[in-house]
Amino acid sequence: MNADVAHQINLVLCLLSILVIPLAAAGLALIQQGLGRSRSAGHAMLAALCALGIAAIVTVVIGASWAGLAGGASHAFRAGGVLWNWLGNEPAFARGVQFDGSARPMTLCLHSFAVGLAVLIPISAGTDRWRLAPLCAATAIFSGFCYPLFAHWVWGGGWLAQLSLDFGLPAFQDAGGAGVIQVTGGLMALSVAWILGPRSGKYTDEAMATAIPGHNIVQVLFGCILALVGWSGLESATSILFYGAQPGEIAGVLVNAVLSASAGCLAAVATTQLRYRKPDASLSANGWIAGLVAGSAACANAAPMAAIFVGAFAGVLTTWLIEVFEMRLLVDDPGGAVSVHAGAGLWGLIAAGIFTRQTAGSLAGHVLAQVIGAATLLGCMLPLMHGLNLLVNRFLRYRVDRDGDWQGMDIRELGSGAYPEFVIHADEFVPR
Repeated sequence: MNADVAHQINLVLCLLSILVIPLAAAGLALIQQGLGRSRSAGHAMLAALCALGIAAIVTVVIGASWAGLAGGASHAFRAGGVLWNWLGNEPAFARGVQFDGSARPMTLCLHSFAVGLAVLIPISAGTDRWRLAPLCAATAIFSGFCYPLFAHWVWGGGWLAQLSLDFGLPAFQDAGGAGVIQVTGGLMALSVAWILGPRSGKYTDEAMATAIPGHNIVQVLFGCILALVGWSGLESATSILFYGAQPGEIAGVLVNAVLSASAGCLAAVATTQLRYRKPDASLSANGWIAGLVAGSAACANAAPMAAIFVGAFAGVLTTWLIEVFEMRLLVDDPGGAVSVHAGAGLWGLIAAGIFTRQTAGSLAGHVLAQVIGAATLLGCMLPLMHGLNLLVNRFLRYRVDRDGDWQGMDIRELGSGAYPEFVIHADEFVPR
């Protein structure tokens, strides 16, 4: 086949893959509002739309410039005998981008959708109590600086992508965005949950957690199906653009996505059946998403049996982490975003070093490169995002007031409920 024809086929396949990524956003939005209270459902969905819109605009204005391109202009400094490529330096406002079917506009388009997925994750942790104005401000900062910074390090030719040149290690691998999208979003969710504190009524005076079940598990489970389709497109597009996957390899990406999600869900079903004598639907849905998250890192380069193991372990791990965060650490995370995206994502990054089909370098070298990337997320990105969130909270209070916490975000911030004629809240009749 002619090289130009093959290149055009690759770009068309990449564009089609990007077009289905919004289904993953729709799935996550349905999951997070379904796991929250009914009196905040409309607010959660509007917050998702606002976050997606802000992320797209900020990415085009400045985010894509700082995310950069492999081999493109960048900011770098020399320290310890190593040239640290830390931030992209492409023109802002998408100046000079020609929508001619080349890789550059495709990368801009992908980043616009990918950062949109990442900014949805903190909304899940802040549901029922995160005000819309500070949510939008935090989204703009995350989209304009935090996401592009780590995206450049991994996908834009930054220092994590150059470990082989600077340190003699294999390059850090994240073919489907487990670290760039999922872990950064999950750590942002942890920061937001810390600042907001738990919902009213979540913990007793003795610090015992009380159950606040989600209001619509059917929408949550439907969101899982949508997420699978969008995730498959995301992993396919990133594999093509950043790791040179060919059309024939995309079938492996799709198979691994289905296998990892399925294994994660079934593992969560089995775990909750053993622990609680009945399977838990919401935790099983979290297991499905956790499998997708964990399988993302090595989506294009792992064998199907490895995808099943990685997904199954993520399903069990997430079920345990949700309990640890809620019961032991007293972190109120209604959608399990921290456990599902940060916890399973970190596991997926390490697993990529173990199970990726090795092309060069030792197994120990691949694992060490992945550990360096995971440590960077925890030791650099988490403090950075938490510091920025604390700063925004000084000027725009994150948490709704006590009356708003009780009335629900729909009434307090939007003036009307999502289900005005059909839902009666049992706790409305309990004395405050």
